[in-house]
Amino acid sequence: MRPAPALALAFLAAVASLAAAPAFAQNAAAGEKKAAMCIGCHGLPGFQASFPEVYRVPMIAGQGAKYIVASLAAYKKGERKHPTMRGIAASLSDADMADLAAFYEQQGSASLKNVAQVPEQPAVQPKPEVAALLTKGACASCHGANYNKPIDGAYPKLAGQHADYLFAALRSYGVEGNPVLGRGHPVMVAQVKPFKRSELKAMADYIGSLPGDVRTVKQPSFR
Repeated sequence: MRPAPALALAFLAAVASLAAAPAFAQNAAAGEKKAAMCIGCHGLPGFQASFPEVYRVPMIAGQGAKYIVASLAAYKKGERKHPTMRGIAASLSDADMADLAAFYEQQGSASLKNVAQVPEQPAVQPKPEVAALLTKGACASCHGANYNKPIDGAYPKLAGQHADYLFAALRSYGVEGNPVLGRGHPVMVAQVKPFKRSELKAMADYIGSLPGDVRTVKQPSFR
């Protein structure tokens, strides 16, 4: 099936913006020193956010550095509207983002669950109705094999991520006109529109059940 013209144009625009993004030297050691503002949420296994609803904050250790930078930049520019994350991102320079991203990507490399051990194909096949939804959304076309090997580092690894977070994130792409809630990524906005909430939840639950690289590395609240 050929993609709809509007979606194809949005995809090409997103890819072009990724290719044009400036690159900054990354220093994981420097990123570790800058992560104090992050570990209070992302360094506590199972920590739950309370806005706009209760869900576990995303696991970011082992996530791709390029995606972490892209996410922080989106918060800083207001393309992602979560107030806490926008406030944090606004305080970061491009170099800070690059260092933090390198730290969290490297932090996941010590995990026993690494890329070599994650199968190319899902260990558990989805139910037919969920498989149809994933095909309709063309999720693997960007997020890759087992939803764990994105075609570009600016896209996230999804497998094994908290399902409640994935559900909340997917729904946020469908929010319009709210100054403190929503995400504006053109591809994801177009992808989410055709789905019901129950369908988004079914996809999030399945993808969250798969083995993947992302994890939470337990950190003390203060250093």
